[in-house]
Amino acid sequence: MRLYPPVPTDTKEAADDDVFPDGTVVKKGMRVTYHPYAMGRLENLWGKDWSEFKPERWLERDESEGKLRFVGKDSFTYPVFQAGPRICLGKEMAFLQMKRVVAGVLRQFRIVPAMGKGFEPVFISYLTSKMKGGFPVRIEVREGS
Repeated sequence: MRLYPPVPTDTKEAADDDVFPDGTVVKKGMRVTYHPYAMGRLENLWGKDWSEFKPERWLERDESEGKLRFVGKDSFTYPVFQAGPRICLGKEMAFLQMKRVVAGVLRQFRIVPAMGKGFEPVFISYLTSKMKGGFPVRIEVREGS
């Protein structure tokens, strides 16, 4: 969702006069647009390897137990569910459902990208985004499941 957020841009209206941390003045009633799609590609937020799919980017090893644990980014760096007092009410439920479904599926199946070498998905940016032609995958049963 970092590279392909379901809502790639969003706009808010200022309820009061305000000043951004960089000094930008925002007057009451002004519209401010932000771009989760672009923010997910910022090298200064995600590093030189921003374009790589690296699930370990969200993991940290617990030194005492040696186990990996999830480490989320703050909602202003990763604004897929928006941020601040009007953050998406369904965020926690979405995360819970996603974890349960993904764990259940991956316990029994392997999901392998099924496209030719050099295939690059084409992102179609609308209010809610999608991949042109979908994202082809092959489902393989895990042995012993």
